[in-house]
Amino acid sequence: MSSDERLLNIVMSYREKLQKKIQIRKKEMEEDNNDHYMIYNALGFTSEEGYQIDYQQNVGRFLYKYAGSMLEELAINCLKQAFPQAQEKVKLLNTIDKSPKHVEIDCLVDDRAYEIKWKDATTDGDHIKKEHKRVQVIKDAGYTPIRIMFFEPNREQAIRIQATLKQLYKDIGGEYYAGEDAWNYLMQETGVNLKELFNKMKE
Repeated sequence: MSSDERLLNIVMSYREKLQKKIQIRKKEMEEDNNDHYMIYNALGFTSEEGYQIDYQQNVGRFLYKYAGSMLEELAINCLKQAFPQAQEKVKLLNTIDKSPKHVEIDCLVDDRAYEIKWKDATTDGDHIKKEHKRVQVIKDAGYTPIRIMFFEPNREQAIRIQATLKQLYKDIGGEYYAGEDAWNYLMQETGVNLKELFNKMKE
C-alpha cells in the first residue's frame, strides 16, 4: 500500500464515522423537546429555521472534533512512517505543579516533542498559561517542544494569542509552525505533501 493510499484510508474512515455520528444525532433530534423554539420565534426565526440551526450546530461540533482528530492522526502517521522510532501520545509527569498530573506529547521523535493542531481559535487568556506550563515541562524533560498548527485563526484576539504562543516557543528554545509553514515543515520532515492530498479531494 502506498503512502497516499494509507492516508486516504484514514480520511475515509473518519468520513464514514462522522457521517454515522451525524445520522444518529439526526435520529435523536426527532425525539427532542423543542419548546425552546418559542424563543427562536420571538427573535424572528421560524421553527423550521430553529431546527436547522440546532441541527447544523450539532453537525458543526462533530465536524470540528473529527477534523482535528483526523488531521492529527494523519500528521502522526506521516511522522511515524518517516521515523519508525516515533512514539505517539507520550505522557510526562507534570514537574511544575499538580494540575494536570501529566502533560501529553502528541508525537515524540527522538528529542522532538510535537504538539499537532489543525487550528486553534481560542481567545482564552488562560490558554497561554497552560501552554507555557506544558512546554516548560517538556523542555525540562530534555525535549524540544515543536508546535505544528495547520490553519491560523481569523479573529484579532485569537491571532494575538497565537503570536504570544509563537514567542513563548521561541523563548523556551522550541519551534512554532503555523499555516503554510506547518504544511511545508511536515513535507520537509517526512516527504509527504499532505496539503496536496487534501487538494486532490476537493469537491
